[in-house]
Amino acid sequence: MIERIVHEDRELATILRRSHRPQGIEFLTSEDSSLQLGCMSRPAGHVIAPHVHQPVPREVCYTQEVLFIRSGRVRIDFYGDAQDYLESTVLEAGDVILLAVGGHGLEMIEPSDIVEAKQGPYVGDHDKTRFSPVGPEQLRFRGEPS
Repeated sequence: MIERIVHEDRELATILRRSHRPQGIEFLTSEDSSLQLGCMSRPAGHVIAPHVHQPVPREVCYTQEVLFIRSGRVRIDFYGDAQDYLESTVLEAGDVILLAVGGHGLEMIEPSDIVEAKQGPYVGDHDKTRFSPVGPEQLRFRGEPS
């Protein structure tokens, strides 16, 4: 299952739920996305030819992140560019999310192990603006929280 979090015609995030099983290779992002997210299912014996990636200059305007929830349960809150709260959803072990634009915050519902991948290099305090989260009474869930 693929979920897309969209606000004002911009895709803030793409969620790849652990239950999704692609046929072959499937890219979930557009070709012009600065961070590509894809998944594949291949039978035993399938070969991907050895290859190297060529150096290609790229311009990255926003830091994008991919989070893989290895274990636990995590609530993720989505915010617009103006730090306005939009909605929340729960990610579980095996889920993957690409955070493309807008803001986000996370709260661990259970002890959780998460793998994160994002563009570098990290530029310290210039990389992000932190702000206060919404209170629990303001949370609105996409679907029902598990």
